[in-house]
Amino acid sequence: MQRRLPLPIEDYALIGDTQTAALVGRDGSIDWLCLPRFDSAACFAALLGNGDNGYWRIAPENPDTRITRRYLPGTLVLETTFTTNDGTVRMLDLMPPRGRDPDLVRVVEGVDGRVPMQMDLVIRFDYGSAVPWVTQSEGATQAIAGPDCLHLFTPIPTRGEGLSTVAQFTVGPGDRVPFALVWSPSHQPAPQPIDVGDAVDDTIAWWQEWIGRTTHRDPTSTARTALVERSLITLKALTYGPTGGIVAAPTTSLPERLGGVRNWDYRFCWLRDATFTLYSLMMAGHVAEAIAWRDWLLRAVAGDPEGLQIMYGVAGERRLTEFELDHLPGYLGAKPVRVGNAASTQLQLDVYGEIADALHNTRRVGIPPDEQGWQVELALLEFLEGAWREPDEGIWEVRGPRRDFTHSKVMAWVAFDRAVQAVEHFGHDGPVDSWRRLRAEVHAEICEKGFDTDRNTFTQFYGSQQLDAALLMAPLVGFLPASDPRIVGTVAAIERELASSDGLVRRYSDDTSADVDGLPSGEGAFLPCSFWLADNYALAGRWGEAKTLFEQLAGYANDVGLLSEEVDPVSGRLLGNFPQAFSHVALLNTAHNLALGPDGPASHRSCSVIKS
Repeated sequence: MQRRLPLPIEDYALIGDTQTAALVGRDGSIDWLCLPRFDSAACFAALLGNGDNGYWRIAPENPDTRITRRYLPGTLVLETTFTTNDGTVRMLDLMPPRGRDPDLVRVVEGVDGRVPMQMDLVIRFDYGSAVPWVTQSEGATQAIAGPDCLHLFTPIPTRGEGLSTVAQFTVGPGDRVPFALVWSPSHQPAPQPIDVGDAVDDTIAWWQEWIGRTTHRDPTSTARTALVERSLITLKALTYGPTGGIVAAPTTSLPERLGGVRNWDYRFCWLRDATFTLYSLMMAGHVAEAIAWRDWLLRAVAGDPEGLQIMYGVAGERRLTEFELDHLPGYLGAKPVRVGNAASTQLQLDVYGEIADALHNTRRVGIPPDEQGWQVELALLEFLEGAWREPDEGIWEVRGPRRDFTHSKVMAWVAFDRAVQAVEHFGHDGPVDSWRRLRAEVHAEICEKGFDTDRNTFTQFYGSQQLDAALLMAPLVGFLPASDPRIVGTVAAIERELASSDGLVRRYSDDTSADVDGLPSGEGAFLPCSFWLADNYALAGRWGEAKTLFEQLAGYANDVGLLSEEVDPVSGRLLGNFPQAFSHVALLNTAHNLALGPDGPASHRSCSVIKS
């Protein structure tokens, strides 16, 4: 049974078990699910194609239905309410904390009236390409293909129809109809049915206990507190529990421009997110998760510093070979659909600074040091002493020529600055005189070659006149104070040339993007950069503007509080992989800046200021 094209990105919600995740549409259809890990092949891939590529929909038969939805308070349990002329039903969607195998639970509850319901289950393993062999026995439906097996447990009779499994049933007041879909390796014995009632109760309790550990709540704004809570839960959901790695998003190839080719696989862990993520977790009191992320970071980067990657798999895997899935038409026709990420092999000098800054901040907040952490940092610094002068692909992973990106050089300065502080303030041993010299040399070169005196702004790369929103990081990492005229000029130039009237910030100009990243121009505004502009306002004491911009940006979250990577500034539609950890991390840090003022993460991180 086929179904229409996928929904707008903002019409999806997330459920997950901290090892993988699913996207649930407003219409009751699960259109994306990878099992058993975030980066496994999808068994529901209608998000990147159509109904033939796999989905699981449960909804009223009556198409004239009013739909509302929410997360149960303090949880990742999704409640969708369908109201029809026949009556009202609620559906709970959740993934219980992982036992032996991943489970996906759906419960349909009658509220009033008698509502005819329809279930359509289309399983297509290997990213929507493999039709399974389906059998029924002892009240369960089993679908198997190659290494994968899915088991559907429900008391509702099901039948096969057109390479799908379907069912019709009616619910009345007080009726509770459970469905459990359980994955297992195909060579192992079938799992036992789970107790759906216990699974719901345990999952609610698990999430509420976790969010209850949050130590910081904003007493000045209940709205910000709710946004912070939802972003923390989302960040936890994107954490791969066994290792502590945090994926950038649970999806691949959701486009940064509708119909375009800027479609990337984000189901991996980026080093560029390290310091921001640590701040967002530590400021909220989730120290165990911060330590797990730090430990994942150290394991992933261990080895030859020259071979440092910008991203790794959830367990630290290095081989993330990129290839295209030609059988999938892409989200609303946006091709290609990519698996893996070729940017993993790029040289991006900024990640050396991100690692040094992340480890520096774990020391500052008193996280117990890792015995090998300083040795790893020493090796990275030794490599950077020679490599910082090289051109690279930069923070945005451009697929054009390497350049001397100003942001990359700023983050090289950060690496040497944090190394100096490790000796001066934390008693570590190292060639501090050499690091001081390098810190000063890098700083002077950036101010000479990366600054346009005629326009009073730092530029995207040496010798260019182009802007880059990554330059907003310079005051946030302490390269120069927010009051420095060069920073004031840079912020003003970005406001003028890259920001819309409501504060949405593009990464760089559409007019020049093809020359820089080697791709056709045109993409949405980048939400993390937009939050960085608010952070700059906070650092500069422009608190009213910071608060206004934060509220405007938070308004782009969908009805259940989720953000993607980008926003179309014209339509307001969400673009890019969803939900995006980096966007939620940026929201968390800006919210903490507004709540804590001079004690917020922007001021905290930027305290390493030297004058030039």
